[in-house]
Amino acid sequence: MAEQFDIPQGTKEERYEALLPQIASVVEDEPDLIANMANVASMLHEAFGFWWTGFYRVLDGVLVLGPFQGPLACTRIKLGKGVCGTAWQQAATVVVPDVDQFPGHIACSSASRSEIVVPLKQAGEVVAVLDIDSAELNTFDEVDKCYLEQVAALLVAKEVVS
Repeated sequence: MAEQFDIPQGTKEERYEALLPQIASVVEDEPDLIANMANVASMLHEAFGFWWTGFYRVLDGVLVLGPFQGPLACTRIKLGKGVCGTAWQQAATVVVPDVDQFPGHIACSSASRSEIVVPLKQAGEVVAVLDIDSAELNTFDEVDKCYLEQVAALLVAKEVVS
């Protein structure tokens, strides 16, 4: 595992490009998904200064809060509820430019203004979601979607202990 993390600089795309190999290095020899989620949440949060960065795991038919960086969060989210539950239900990334315009948005924090949720899939099934919130409107776009989907793929690229 990499013991040092270099916070990338530059454009959003350049930061993701510099971050991906560092994330790969951190997760490559660690079989525990929760440990990897903790480090990845920290790395993304530090690199981009997001409001909230973390994971929800699918456990017993509900999303349950996992490792995260940021303020207090909702603990459980049902399938199809909010942005996280919608991404889980659709098994697809959901980008929300303005959370106030998203029907059924769950306001864990009133400071959250935009959000992206990326499902983590193993054997075609969603096992978790990566949820990132910003305190600014319109933070997330196709660049984030592309690179965060790559991050999600790194996390589930091998057998992991859940």
